[in-house]
Amino acid sequence: MRTRPLKVALLGCGVVGSEVARIMTTHADDLAARIGAPVELAGVAVRRPSKVREGIDPALVTTDATALLKRGDIDVAIEVIGGIEPARTLITTAFENGVSVVSANKALLAQDGAALHAAAETHGLDLYYEAAVAGAIPLVRPMRESLAGDKINRVMGIVNGTTNFILDKMDSTGAGYQEALDQATALGYAEADPTADVEGYDAAAKAAILAGIAFHTRVRLDDVYREGMTEVSAADFASAKRMGCTIKLLAILERAADGESVTARVHPAMIPLSHPLASVREAYNAVFVEAEAAGRLMFYGPGAGGSPTASAVLGDLVAVCRNKLAEATGPGESAYTQLPVSPMGDVVTRYHISLDVADKPGVLAQVATTFAEHGVSIDTVRQQGKDGEASLVVVTHRAPDAALSGTVEALRKLDTVRGVASIMRVEGE
Repeated sequence: MRTRPLKVALLGCGVVGSEVARIMTTHADDLAARIGAPVELAGVAVRRPSKVREGIDPALVTTDATALLKRGDIDVAIEVIGGIEPARTLITTAFENGVSVVSANKALLAQDGAALHAAAETHGLDLYYEAAVAGAIPLVRPMRESLAGDKINRVMGIVNGTTNFILDKMDSTGAGYQEALDQATALGYAEADPTADVEGYDAAAKAAILAGIAFHTRVRLDDVYREGMTEVSAADFASAKRMGCTIKLLAILERAADGESVTARVHPAMIPLSHPLASVREAYNAVFVEAEAAGRLMFYGPGAGGSPTASAVLGDLVAVCRNKLAEATGPGESAYTQLPVSPMGDVVTRYHISLDVADKPGVLAQVATTFAEHGVSIDTVRQQGKDGEASLVVVTHRAPDAALSGTVEALRKLDTVRGVASIMRVEGE
């Protein structure tokens, strides 16, 4: 074993960073044995140096992350700051100074992953980011390495624990959205401002990263269709149960049937209770991968939190340190297919549509005619009426999203349709 330690700069020391530092200290001997050399925490860059950080030598703490990276003796930087800046500049600075990077920054990788990969390759360094997608769940490396010889056609998953907790409580207890959100906040699963989670921004960033890996093409955050879950209601869950389904906020990535394009989207969807993702409860994550040779694979586990995320970070640290000792690098970006990302209008799926209509003869025929005129075939219809008002629930066969959008626009113009109560996609069949 090499006796000279590999030196690590920790950029950020919040919930995840402090747990990374703790594990590096308490498991130092094990890490050294697995890597083949000791690893040493050489500096910790923070914004508030006066804060007490248990287990971290105050002498290691600095507010000058740039100077830390430019010291000349740093081998690996662990970036757990989050956000776009200063993280982007610091990662670039690390590469310019011969420092490989382990990051948990999904937003930055989804927006500027191509540029960061190019910088790492230019300088012959590693950029690893297992923790950016699904916490402790090994997903990036299996898709990037274990399935490197296979062809992935579809990825569908629950990649945000906060939203899964909320939807699970709505399903299991009958709670409304706000009540379930309040419970998630009280338990620490939701931030004071939950927008990034409940509006799908967090899941969309992860979807962009996964799509790039799965399809060997560049997918940016702007390429991902995003729809939040704040409009999901108890009535939607009641309808889902009548269909033998539940509702999840899903990231869905697909290769077109002709192989010439891909789609990437995040939105709530009904899925059959028989589907493996339907049983994912509480704040857990799960990702379902469909590959040509391997078939269907599911990755499941805690997707957030200090310890799970730190586990993924340390796994990357071990891999990058081993590469340093071998004077090699791991796999970088693979974007050789250069497949275009199709718009949401091209996506073909089923739909569950709930309409408020007048309770009188001919309404169902009028609605059915509107669907037919837009090329959308109806699978089932359920109608209930009382005192001149009625609800009409239509489940379609698979149809392009653009055709469905045209149908809904036409339905809104019918004098017998009082309103469109909800529209939800049906997946996983």
